[in-house]
Amino acid sequence: MNPTLAPAPDAARFLGLLWGANHQLEKLSKRMIRMLGVTGPQRMVLKIVAYKPGISASAIAEAARVHPSTLTGILKRLGEHGLVARSRDAGDARRSHLIVTTDGQAVADCGSGTVEAAMLASLSGLSGDERELVARWLAAFAVALAAERTGLATQQPGRD
Repeated sequence: MNPTLAPAPDAARFLGLLWGANHQLEKLSKRMIRMLGVTGPQRMVLKIVAYKPGISASAIAEAARVHPSTLTGILKRLGEHGLVARSRDAGDARRSHLIVTTDGQAVADCGSGTVEAAMLASLSGLSGDERELVARWLAAFAVALAAERTGLATQQPGRD
């Protein structure tokens, strides 16, 4: 194998760990659908709405760090399942505010068997400084992924 094509040891190690975690995240999210009726991302949005009743969709997208179009699908499914309700803003009919229904609150209050519970368990042994380091790395990795995606999208095949 050409050594320039082999992954750097740190990249291979961390990507393997990340992909392993992502696989487990997806498996637990699928289990959550069976047990709670929502995926991990849907529950995260549900918890944000439960924490801040009346929150706007744009504020949820920012807090959850999801694209507005992704959030639209999540909110649609939560609404179809009767877990969130939407009310129109009295001052601006184009805006709506979201609240959690009684059924939605029951799902939001579930404490075990969730992605969130696993995240909290994994962070419990870390100091505040270690948690901050993990958060900084995850944010930096997200930025680097976006930069690579953007760079690859603008490159032409066969050109340097």
